[in-house]
Amino acid sequence: TIAHAQTMVAAAKAYQKEMLAAEAEANAGSSAPVYNIGELMNEDEELQKLHEERIEQLKSEQEKRVQMQRSGHGQLTEVTEADFLEVVTKTEAVVCHFFHRDFERCKIMDKHLVELARKHFDTKFIKMSAPDAPFFTVKLDIKMLPCLVCFLNGNTVLRVVGFDGLGGVDDFETWRLEEQLIASGTVVPKVEAVEKDDRIDGPSGKVRKGFQPASSDEDSDFD
Repeated sequence: TIAHAQTMVAAAKAYQKEMLAAEAEANAGSSAPVYNIGELMNEDEELQKLHEERIEQLKSEQEKRVQMQRSGHGQLTEVTEADFLEVVTKTEAVVCHFFHRDFERCKIMDKHLVELARKHFDTKFIKMSAPDAPFFTVKLDIKMLPCLVCFLNGNTVLRVVGFDGLGGVDDFETWRLEEQLIASGTVVPKVEAVEKDDRIDGPSGKVRKGFQPASSDEDSDFD
């Protein structure tokens, strides 16, 4: 009877071992994912932190944009000689048009600058009446109008005098001027969808636009 009892105990242990092995094998072959609640909570906290940081970044960018808009970004703003130095030295990128109110080509230039100011919000586009700014007109050697002087961190980086570098015609395309501003670093290139009525040509397949002025004069010497 003792031997029989020992045999029964051994059989029970063997059965239990087989059951545990089968259970382990079943668990190993299971495709159901195993989750750690603690790790999941940590991941949620990290995602929440990233979300909050992004919200703060967007708020900061929006506040900066509002401030820039209030200071004249996004449009062509006329400034006086008294304001010129502060604008140029306190703004990273500035395009200044020295103009004469009676010169037709200066009005044509303004139309292109208005378009570019809307497109390149980070750059400040200003214009200043040359006859009303004798000090800076002499200091910057402005002798012919229209004349654009471009600044980066207070330093001149580009000068566009008249329309000679823009095709030499009154109805030059805006992209010609924009290319020069981009090359100087005054504006950053933008990628835009091509509109139906835009004409694409040239070796680089650029979208060309232009204004059709009613009348114009030649580039005018300014004394």
